Parts: sequence; C-alpha cells; structure tokens
Amino acid sequence: MKIETTKVAGSVYMLTGAGGNIGVSVGEDGIVIVDDQFAPLAPKIKAALAAITDRPIQFVLNTHYHGDHTGGNEIFGREAPIIAHDNVRQRLAAGTTARGHKTPPAPKGALPVVTFDSTLTIHVNGEQVRAIHSPHAHTDGDSIIWFTRSNVVHMGDNFFNGRFPYIDVDNGGSARGLIHSIDRVLSTVPDDAKIIPGHGPLADKAALRRYSEMLAGTYGAVDAAVRAGKTLDQMKREKVLGPWEEWDGGFISSDAFLTTLHGELTR
Repeated sequence: MKIETTKVAGSVYMLTGAGGNIGVSVGEDGIVIVDDQFAPLAPKIKAALAAITDRPIQFVLNTHYHGDHTGGNEIFGREAPIIAHDNVRQRLAAGTTARGHKTPPAPKGALPVVTFDSTLTIHVNGEQVRAIHSPHAHTDGDSIIWFTRSNVVHMGDNFFNGRFPYIDVDNGGSARGLIHSIDRVLSTVPDDAKIIPGHGPLADKAALRRYSEMLAGTYGAVDAAVRAGKTLDQMKREKVLGPWEEWDGGFISSDAFLTTLHGELTR
C-alpha cells in the first residue's frame, strides 16, 4: 500500500493509505499528525513525513478509537505524546465490541497520555490547533480538529466523503448526534475552509453540506416510514433510501445504513 501526500492549505497536508486519512501540520515547531492508520504502515508514513520535513513529530492526535485511525499509536507514541478525548483512552484501554467483532485492550504504549473532555488547543507551528469533542456522533469519543490559521478541518469519521457513514452504535454513536456535529461545523468554519474527511477524497464545505443534506434526508425518510408503521423489511423492499443510492458502494451499504437508522428511531 502506497502512502499518497496531498498539500491541503497553509501548513497542512493529507496522507492517504489503507486506513483513515491522516492530517499533518508541519512548521518550525515540528510535526503534528492527526490519526496514524495501521501499525504495518508506520514505516511508509514516516517516509512520507520525512519527504515533507526533517522536523520531529511533536504531537499525535486521535479523532476516535477505531483501529484504522489508531493502529500506529504504539509506534508513534514512542516519539510524541498521544492526545485524544477521554472516551478514546477508555475504549482503547478496555477493549471494545462493534458489529459483533471484539477488539482486545490496546497495549499501554498505544493509549493517549493527554485526554480532554470538551475542547483542547495546541499552540504549534504558528497556529491554534483546536480539538473539539462531538458527543455521540460516529462514536462517543469523536474530535473535530481545526487548524485555524491554515483554515483546514479534519473531520475524522464524522465525514465519509461520498458514501454512507458507519455509525458505531455499540460505542456511543448516533445518527442524530452525527447530524448535529456536521451542522455545528458548517455553521462555524469559514466558507473557504478545506475539509479532510475520515475516508474519501479531500473536500470543501460544499461537499460537507451535501453530506449533511444526505444525512438529514435519509434520517427523515426512515423516520416517516417508522411513523407510518412500516417494518424494516418493508423499508428494504420499498427501497426507502433509493433517492440516495449514489451514496452506496462504500463500507456501508444502503441496507446496512437503513438498518442503523431504523434501529435508532425504534429504540
């Protein structure tokens, strides 16, 4: 797997590989990385960083606990402190179950050593890097990372660009919370901001707005079907999410996303 490097804006780059997109801030203070994919990719990620700058890594931020975003923690944690929301450390330390798949507790070296509850700001490379917690969105430990001077926002898995999202309901995620998280970003960041999604190509606010409209539309359609007394099987047969079929084809299919929405709306 090759690691691709894309200059985003200001001092921020995006690295893409086998896991979630990595955000990178470079400058006189060193490197800040947002997420670190899988452990076997660490040498290639380090090589990609070295091609940008010879400065050392100063901070590692995790947007949430999933292994395709934290798999390199134990390796990169030897070089710099790992920072994440309180719930990320708790989930990694305890182990998790999601979609029937059990993940054992992470080793001590992979755990965040600095955690926060609501917001945290790092002053590095001439700008404020703000981590803002999004309660009960993709998970219960999501952070949106805003590089304020570079005008770049890393959404983590709150944003699957061009596809239906995975909502980890087993670990505090919810569609309603995800919609609220996206709307908060849309109402806060400048219109010309660049948006790094957790998965998918680099985006802008227009793409994030389309994603928000898809979330609101699908949630409303399933809510209306539930209120009409339709069962999940009926909704699948009637293709309730048909108007949004272009968002199918990623990790989560239309029927899988429909099942998630139905489960939340009938709990």
